[in-house]
Amino acid sequence: MNLRKEKDLLGEMDIPADALYGIHTARAIENFPLALRPVHTKLISAFAAVKLACAKTNHELGKWDDNVFSAIVQACEEMIAGKLDQHIKVDAMQGGAGTSTNMNVNEVLANRALIILGKKTGDYDTISPIDDINLHQSTNDTYPTALKVAALWQLSELEQKIVILLEHFQQKEKEFADIIKLGRTQLQDAVLTTLGRQMSAYSDAIGRDRWRIYKCAERLRVVNLGGTAIGTGLGAPRKFIFRAAEHLKDITKLPVCRAENLIDATQNTDVFVEVSGILKALASNLLKISTDLRILSSGPDGGIGEIILPARQAGSSIMPGKVNPVIPEAVSQAAIMVMVNDNAITQACSAGNLELNQFMPLIADAILTNIQLLTNACDIFARLCVSGIRADEKRCRQNVETSTAIVTALVEKIGYKTAQEIAAAAKNENKTIRQVVLERGLMPETEFENLISPQKVTMLGSAVDVEKK
Repeated sequence: MNLRKEKDLLGEMDIPADALYGIHTARAIENFPLALRPVHTKLISAFAAVKLACAKTNHELGKWDDNVFSAIVQACEEMIAGKLDQHIKVDAMQGGAGTSTNMNVNEVLANRALIILGKKTGDYDTISPIDDINLHQSTNDTYPTALKVAALWQLSELEQKIVILLEHFQQKEKEFADIIKLGRTQLQDAVLTTLGRQMSAYSDAIGRDRWRIYKCAERLRVVNLGGTAIGTGLGAPRKFIFRAAEHLKDITKLPVCRAENLIDATQNTDVFVEVSGILKALASNLLKISTDLRILSSGPDGGIGEIILPARQAGSSIMPGKVNPVIPEAVSQAAIMVMVNDNAITQACSAGNLELNQFMPLIADAILTNIQLLTNACDIFARLCVSGIRADEKRCRQNVETSTAIVTALVEKIGYKTAQEIAAAAKNENKTIRQVVLERGLMPETEFENLISPQKVTMLGSAVDVEKK
């Protein structure tokens, strides 16, 4: 293997001659074999966008000739497009507040630009990872900025998947509007409702999540680019500080802007706690809804069985014919993982010290993982489950007819005391409420049907006026 030597303050290391990474990355690979997976690809692309914004700003300030600048721009654009992802070798978990990721990006961009110029990798007198690619920057302003850009990109994708899931629930709300079923509280029979109204509760919950996700992007648009080490802008020209974020806005097509208080934006990470909380709210709704669908589809013969979920795969290696609700189960696990990561984000954000939060790599990994998990969960939930839900109308009606819960719908007509007697008689005589009511001549069957019609049970309040005593 051909090698090149690189030097840092700790000494020399041999680096593969054709490697785009350098000595800082090599040391990080040795130091941090933790998660054993790379940083998120969206973070890599976002970092490259930040580097491109800084390069354009520095070129405006007179740095580099056009050939060198053009090579740096091309390298950044290739990384934004994901063409250099395989060269980002550092582990997702790392010490140093993200310095290893920043240096890996710097080294890859420098060496790729050198190749574009026809130079050898490691020729840092021509293009340096630190003196050129990282010029007027610090990990402490580029890393949080890149994370916010990556999160904004991912949130846009998540919102699209939420919209699709919402539309599927709204479709099921219309499709099941006239199907009467039991409503249940504390897993016990309660009062009548419709399957459509049940779906409406899910669509409204997901609709709120869509709005929250849309609004949470506002929390991420303020970046600390230009603040350098602690937010004072030390080492960066004033023109650079004011211009870099504008270039980033143009490159990413995102409404990012420079923070008014760069010191605050550099050391405080509460914005990520807030965003994570919004993501957790979505996870909470997904977990509740997916659990409901599993319960409603349970059995199917020995359980509730009021809905039929799409069969996705054989459910057992020992029980023939068994089909499990694998999509809601998968969504539930994704939601639980989001909640776990939310705790990690909260802990990491609150553990920052003085002018910097040193746990940015954990925050970044957890929040980007959560957004991706939720994006994928909403996608499979909509596409492989909710879109194909069918109602077992016969089972819904059977559960209604055999439950004493139906008697509540009759109270406004026959009174609470009589309704209570009918419920007891139905249980004691092993009859349905309908049978007891008709046998006792309490009302015609047409009136009974009207009292348990979809229109009646979904009416807000009672149509019967309260008598004045």
